[in-house]
Amino acid sequence: MSPKPITSPVPVTWYPTLAVSMLAIGLVITASFFIYEATSSRRNRSLAKELTTGAFASFFLGFGTLFLLLASGVYV
Repeated sequence: MSPKPITSPVPVTWYPTLAVSMLAIGLVITASFFIYEATSSRRNRSLAKELTTGAFASFFLGFGTLFLLLASGVYV
């Protein structure tokens, strides 16, 4: 019984597309977070909204960076 090679669950040809799209989505969410922080008063801010927006931005920027590294040949 020979071991099976490790393969990616995502096709390699999708890496650049995923990198660009996820980084773009993450940057848009980050921009909306900064706009929200700059335009709302301290009394009207919602911690839940801030944490949710930050978590989504972090998710998309993190995976976007991962796919950017994979697309450029840096296998992490």
